[in-house]
Amino acid sequence: MFLSIFDMFKVGVGPSSSHTMGPMVAAARFLDLMRASPFEFHGVRGSLHGSLAFTGVGHATDRATILGLAGFSPDSYDHDKAEAELARINADKTVQPDSLPKLRFDPKQDLLFDYDQTLPGHANGMVLMATDAQGDVILRQVYYSIGGGFVLTEEELASGKATEEGAPVPYPFKSAAEMLEMASASGKSIAAMKRGNEIARGCEMSLKTGTTRIWEVMNACIERGLHTDGILPGGLSVRRRAKGIHDALQAERGMNLSAPHTINDWMSVYAMAVNEENAAGGQVVTAPTNGAAGVLPAVLRYYLDHVPGAAPSHVEDFLLTAAAIGGLVKYNASISGAEAGCQAEVGSASAMAAAGLCAVMGGTPEQVENAAEIALEHHLGMTCDPIKGLVQVPCIERNGLGAIKAVSAASLALRGDGKHLVPLDAVIETMRQTGQDMHEKYKETSLGGLAVNVPNC
Repeated sequence: MFLSIFDMFKVGVGPSSSHTMGPMVAAARFLDLMRASPFEFHGVRGSLHGSLAFTGVGHATDRATILGLAGFSPDSYDHDKAEAELARINADKTVQPDSLPKLRFDPKQDLLFDYDQTLPGHANGMVLMATDAQGDVILRQVYYSIGGGFVLTEEELASGKATEEGAPVPYPFKSAAEMLEMASASGKSIAAMKRGNEIARGCEMSLKTGTTRIWEVMNACIERGLHTDGILPGGLSVRRRAKGIHDALQAERGMNLSAPHTINDWMSVYAMAVNEENAAGGQVVTAPTNGAAGVLPAVLRYYLDHVPGAAPSHVEDFLLTAAAIGGLVKYNASISGAEAGCQAEVGSASAMAAAGLCAVMGGTPEQVENAAEIALEHHLGMTCDPIKGLVQVPCIERNGLGAIKAVSAASLALRGDGKHLVPLDAVIETMRQTGQDMHEKYKETSLGGLAVNVPNC
């Protein structure tokens, strides 16, 4: 099994990797399908299903789909250009993607939120259609946004592309047990094995420049969040808090009055800064998703700014180790809140961050696996119940607590020798089963939990 670090960590746009980035990517793929088709097209349509319908407005799924059909992509997203293009589309009722004719598209008429029909492949389903001059559908494709910005057609999902292995790599572990066996046999760290796999599929320089950019974007997101205040969009009137908390923490430095637990506030504020930016539609990195994008950057920033002996040269090892754990979770369970609840998002992120921190603080592969296991185990059963479908409450604070759990898990693992009762593979499988058993109203539909028990008018 090989899942690249650049699949786990993708530069994109908020507020959701599965509900915003995924539909935008799907729309771009549909445009490519149209360009390769011999038909003459005059219009496009779409329908959103399952979780994409129920929480699509709060997650800006409609906006992302429209912009995707206009030729926008998450990795090169420009907010000002997007705003101007949305205004033009609403006025002219057309989209104008490159290398295609001007296409009829009325956002209010041609993009349907279908609350009745859930598509069979995944909770996040959408149908995109192209029409002829008479308005008849002459091209149709079903897409599934399966979490973390990954998109598959219904044919790709049915054929098993989500789990295909691809070309051979030197350390093809599919489970944590295999990972530890290979580490023991090779004498290599998890990061070193992951690095070998990445280089086998690419090149060392691309890996270095790519991981450098990932951390630069993550850290820039933290900084924007720490220096921006105001009210988040969406109608809940949620106030940004990261700047105020950060200003207070800065003022308390050097006063010798802070309690030891104040370090938790630093971890939380880094995570909240990212997720406030995500909620505002800013640039973030999936880690492994947008809804959980604050956990890992917060732990990495905590390491660099607060741990004695920390070095920027360890960032790549942190990210490689985290990506290895994230790949195991995605391959054997899920990183999609719509499929398995928030245990699959913040839980996975916390496990990844715990593993990364443990590794750069000198942990053995066994201790790294233990750190990931502790972090994920104590997120089991966590529901995804965003109020009004917005990635704000409880999501923003939840990332802060996920970061704190990650650091605690790494610390506990480092205090031990790597031997423990519950293996990471068992926790991942338990998470998969728990997600399967979880009621749909607790899986990113906003039909249960906090979403219905807190007034959101």
